Amino acid sequence: MAKKKSTKKKNTKRKRPEPKLVKAPEAERRRAARIYKKLQDKYPDAHCALIHSNPFELLVATILSAQCTDVLVNKVTPGIFAKLPTPQMMAKADLATIESLVNRVNFWRNKAKNLKAMAELLVEKHDGVVPQTMEELIELPGAARKTANVVLGNAFNINTGVVVDTHVGRIAKRLGLTKHDDPKKIERDLMALFPRKNWCMLSHLLIYHGRAACKARHALCHEDDLCRTYCSNAKMD
Repeated sequence: MAKKKSTKKKNTKRKRPEPKLVKAPEAERRRAARIYKKLQDKYPDAHCALIHSNPFELLVATILSAQCTDVLVNKVTPGIFAKLPTPQMMAKADLATIESLVNRVNFWRNKAKNLKAMAELLVEKHDGVVPQTMEELIELPGAARKTANVVLGNAFNINTGVVVDTHVGRIAKRLGLTKHDDPKKIERDLMALFPRKNWCMLSHLLIYHGRAACKARHALCHEDDLCRTYCSNAKMD
């Protein structure tokens, strides 16, 4: 008897591809290049604020940093890295153990679950090695696009996008680099303005400037030469 063909439809739904990146007009890119040069001159030591010694440590720290200060994360991570230094050890650890190591950060219960699930998936699917593609990183529990950009740019020197946190979003808008509030749209605007090789460092430079001068509260924009030239906040003072 011939077998009946299955009438079950296969799930052919595919993830919508990112729209093609179109470079910003040349005049805007030249202006952005001048801003970048000034930021470089002001903050020659700009770097990732999360302390780490390998890609796994950076991945852990970045997952913990969501809605939490880098300063607090850097106080918490040494204990984690000392007790659970590898994905294999974190995957085997009891959830209660991980919770006891991260319970000073915001949303620590959820983050502890994500860390354990992330480590388990790293071991199961990637042989305990942090992957080097956006697609693979965002599959890990607790790791969205921002986390993936941090890890790729700082651990592997792979520029796939621009990390947009609250500082970057605020400064980019004040400097006239974007008109948007949505992090995804801000990221696209910055990618269109700056060369790919600068995307990772751009985030660090904007974050440093946001902490030093162009603050959310009690901003010093009117005292800062870069802000006086380019920042809308300084022009309102």
